[in-house]
Amino acid sequence: MAYDIKPADRIRAYLSNISGLEIEEKKMFSGLAFMVNGKMCINVSGDNLMCRVDPELQEEIAEKRGYEPMIMKGKALAGYCYVNPNGFKTKKEFEYWIKLCLDFNHRAVSSKKAKTKKN
Repeated sequence: MAYDIKPADRIRAYLSNISGLEIEEKKMFSGLAFMVNGKMCINVSGDNLMCRVDPELQEEIAEKRGYEPMIMKGKALAGYCYVNPNGFKTKKEFEYWIKLCLDFNHRAVSSKKAKTKKN
């Protein structure tokens, strides 16, 4: 599935205005992931945002417009959610989600790199 370039451009522009962040873009999860300081922070998947947030905020953010749980193997994945375009139409809404992801990023655990086998 292709990702919508407009939210990706908005994220890119927002992150570029914050000093001290190491930002890398990677194609993953059928979209574009923004890695911040070596950890997945926020993605664009289709026309949705995929957010990595503090799992303890799950109930609070579930009340927000545009929120959709991220379901894996039939269960909601704590600490991750989708936000459909209705939930980030305004600058204030967009900044809410990206700040939420950035706030959690410094505490998030980076994924382990796959080890390559030596022959």
